Amino acid sequence: QVPLVESGGGLVQAGGSLRLSCAASGFRFSFYTMGWFRQAPGKEREFVASISGGSGDSTYYADSVKGRFTISRDNAKTVYLQMNSLKPEDTGVYYCAADRQFNRAPMTPDYWGQGTQVTVSS
Repeated sequence: QVPLVESGGGLVQAGGSLRLSCAASGFRFSFYTMGWFRQAPGKEREFVASISGGSGDSTYYADSVKGRFTISRDNAKTVYLQMNSLKPEDTGVYYCAADRQFNRAPMTPDYWGQGTQVTVSS
């Protein structure tokens, strides 16, 4: 059973919005820090955002997405990434990640999703 499954990626014009979802299973979701990473072609995977366990009282963002992206989580074992004002440089494969620590930043993921492609056209 795959512990993390992403959805919601796609092609969008610059300035548009997308909402990514990540469905978790097989572990105690509420105990884990959850987050999103991305990898652009030819580049290393980089941190995007993370949210603490429980009610998600603590959130962290990469400087490049602050004010445009919002991470959230619900009790249905799903974590979201709302992406607004998208730019071509946001293009990449977006990965969901889970860290067994309740509130750790930076994250050290124990689980990874398979990734979902986001393409922003200019």
